[in-house]
Amino acid sequence: MNLPNHGANPTRLYKQLKMEPPKRLLDFSENVHPFGPPAFLDELWWDLRELVSHYPDPDAEPFRSAAAVFHEVAPQQIAAGNGAAEVFTWLARRYREKRVALIEPAFSEYRITLEAENAEVVAIQLKAETNWKLPIAEIIKTVEGCTALYICNPHNPTGLLVSKEEIMQIAEACRKAGCELVVDEAFIDFIGEEHSVVSCLKEFQNLIVVRSMTKMYAIPGLRLGYVLGSPAIIAALKNGAAHWNVNGLSAQIGARCFREVQYRKQIIRSAKEERLEMTGFLRGNGCTVTDSAVNFLSFQLPDPEQSDRFFDDMLKIGIVLRHTKSFQGMDGQWFRIGMKSADHMKRLKGEIAKWLTEG
Repeated sequence: MNLPNHGANPTRLYKQLKMEPPKRLLDFSENVHPFGPPAFLDELWWDLRELVSHYPDPDAEPFRSAAAVFHEVAPQQIAAGNGAAEVFTWLARRYREKRVALIEPAFSEYRITLEAENAEVVAIQLKAETNWKLPIAEIIKTVEGCTALYICNPHNPTGLLVSKEEIMQIAEACRKAGCELVVDEAFIDFIGEEHSVVSCLKEFQNLIVVRSMTKMYAIPGLRLGYVLGSPAIIAALKNGAAHWNVNGLSAQIGARCFREVQYRKQIIRSAKEERLEMTGFLRGNGCTVTDSAVNFLSFQLPDPEQSDRFFDDMLKIGIVLRHTKSFQGMDGQWFRIGMKSADHMKRLKGEIAKWLTEG
């Protein structure tokens, strides 16, 4: 199958498969929650329009300062990007023609950006038979001779959470090996800041943390992410980045998002409820499900050989799942689904149950 490397673009998916999309689509391939941006966006929208007439701040203020206050770090330890994806292009440039270790399966942009810079990518493969757990001993051995190691926590696409203690054990091994540790925390918001390793930046000068604003705050169209690290690392990453790389709307809205305490609590609670219900449903129907801690999960059918037909059949009725053909080690025999509204999740469960019974 000729499939996109990313979810969240069902029109492109149908086009590449030469399929006519149904009039009504339910897109479970994206990991943005269904409740929309915080209410202040509607309330302030007309005031925000004025920003369009002015050049934005080159350091993405007021977002950078707001992020610094939120994380209790200096502004010089943060750089904002046009989505976290831009940050990964900066990191790839930093590791040009160097040896970099990746935990696979992984977000495809890691490998794509690194290989574009002729980096040597070394894969550490997670396995279904060990429930996708990190092989700590193998990681510690592999980082010897590497310039950097990338870890996504919570892991995408499984949703598994790596403990802070395990991350720190790996960070220490990386420090001894002269290796930088890049921790992608794009989904950490869905379980709470207490699980983040941002607080460990003082202890580990080799630690780099990448964050995203688009998932928790449902603003993917604004493209806003950021990176935290030592001032020296941040200055080096930002060197050569496009001037005004973050637009004024994103900087202002992103800064305001950090104040949305109740909003975050609501999203965390809803995502957990839907995830637990979906996990129980899938396991009750003979599927294998990852032990996700966030707003998405991955599952495998009772008969994985039926995966391609299942994916096509779901598309025909307007159910868009995230394929895993671009996730090394899952190879299309798993599916990732983002948690959506209760009504949409009910429809998904009904269609899966019908397919498993009749398919």
